[in-house]
Amino acid sequence: MQKRKLGNSTLEVSAPGLGCMGMSFGYAPFPEKKDSIALIHAAIGQGIDFFDTAEVYGPYNNEEIVGEALKPYKGKVVIATKFGFNIVDGKMSGVNSRPENIRRAVEGSLKRLRVETIDLLYQHRVDPNVPIEDVAGTVKDLIAEGKVKYFGLSEAGANTIRRAHAVQPVAALQSEYSLWTRQHEKEIIPAIEELGIGLVAFSPLGKGFLTGKIDEKREFMDGDIRKILPRFTEEARIANKALLDLLQHFAGRHNATTAQIALAWVLAQKPWIVPIPGTTKLHRLAENIGAAAIELSGAELQEMEAASAQIEVVGSRYTEQMESATGL
Repeated sequence: MQKRKLGNSTLEVSAPGLGCMGMSFGYAPFPEKKDSIALIHAAIGQGIDFFDTAEVYGPYNNEEIVGEALKPYKGKVVIATKFGFNIVDGKMSGVNSRPENIRRAVEGSLKRLRVETIDLLYQHRVDPNVPIEDVAGTVKDLIAEGKVKYFGLSEAGANTIRRAHAVQPVAALQSEYSLWTRQHEKEIIPAIEELGIGLVAFSPLGKGFLTGKIDEKREFMDGDIRKILPRFTEEARIANKALLDLLQHFAGRHNATTAQIALAWVLAQKPWIVPIPGTTKLHRLAENIGAAAIELSGAELQEMEAASAQIEVVGSRYTEQMESATGL
């Protein structure tokens, strides 16, 4: 398994990592806990050592699954988790990055993850009511106390990243990035490259669409976030097949799947980008790991760039309310 450093930090992780959210949040129906633990163990057996979770996934139970699964591998894997929301009556209820809430979240995460130190701690979403300097300062204190190793941000804008980085070096930005979600290329990716910050790309398979397994007839059940996303309406799925056709063209060349080409494209963009595709299926896990062995040539990347530039992706990635909470 190839390893990548996240920016200029000393944090080195497998590429790809494993996003664990879908094991208990966002993509119902969910597997049984024992099956999720077995998949995490299978991932380790195939070289993955970077696992992503968050307090709010569930909430809480995702960290519990990850903590139980990784307990035997303490010190041999990198666990990333996140703070930044109010949780009321078991449900996410608005952003909250006040220092006291950060500390509350971290204490809970440490217990659920069964660790003494969180490897990578992200602010899950920017809180407009709390200066980012206060957030970074609180995490800086937690690092000094030995409760956190590295600081990260998620879905933050370039100015926010710069301000945070000035207080406590940011090791990684976690944001959505794939062949059909590229708005961060204009300002954010150049900014983090300048600052020496790594990019952890979530949803590198476009929430499953880029696997080619979600057609216009697919019905999403309650508890599956895609049921409400504009990019997953029936009309959008029909229109966005053009992107799948492009991926399939290159998949044929490399004897690969569309998912593998989509991941190989992300990996080829920068050496400090680490995608974290999520899955609950063992065969998909092996498929995703296989993408790391695919090398797209410079000519192929130029060809993909030219072809994708002619394709208009239909549908925004989130609802307007959700997009307004990303901090961009």
